[in-house]
Amino acid sequence: MFKKIIILLLIPIIVFGSEDKYVIDKTHFSVGFLVEHVGYAKTLGMFREIDGSYTHDLENNKINDIKIVINTNSVFTNHDKRDKHLISPDFLDVEKHPEMIFVANNININKNETLINGSLTLLGVTKPLTLKGKINKIGKYPFGGLIKPYVMGISARGIIKRSDYGMMYALKDNLVGDDIELIIEFEARRQ
Repeated sequence: MFKKIIILLLIPIIVFGSEDKYVIDKTHFSVGFLVEHVGYAKTLGMFREIDGSYTHDLENNKINDIKIVINTNSVFTNHDKRDKHLISPDFLDVEKHPEMIFVANNININKNETLINGSLTLLGVTKPLTLKGKINKIGKYPFGGLIKPYVMGISARGIIKRSDYGMMYALKDNLVGDDIELIIEFEARRQ
């Protein structure tokens, strides 16, 4: 009897004090970038392989333990020769640095725009990175079988300077821009 009372007393702590883990849906994500090309136009590219997860504390309106790992060899710009150049030591150097990693913690969610202060590791260099993010929607997914997954949709934007990470190729002649605009869109499923 005593054990039952203890368990009943702990249920609110377990239920209301917990964080839900979310995993990025690999079929519903986009991690893209824009960079100036010789001043004529911006090149649009994306990474086609990522893994990521985080926890969501609904009671305190926070996101914690964000970790997004991007396979740098998955870069795609719709131009084979350029993609081969991007994975070379001039840019992403995928042989030595197969991953780019973003981590963040203790993110307070705001209604319109949320600042996601974290750090990005690229080419073995870790620098602070602030993304401007928005939670688009949280709820049961309308598609699927009998059990509908609970999904959160997030949009985020940011800018990095590639020179901060030692990526110097074609900067001197202004052939390729230094500022890289980041475009992040994904859906994550609650576990």
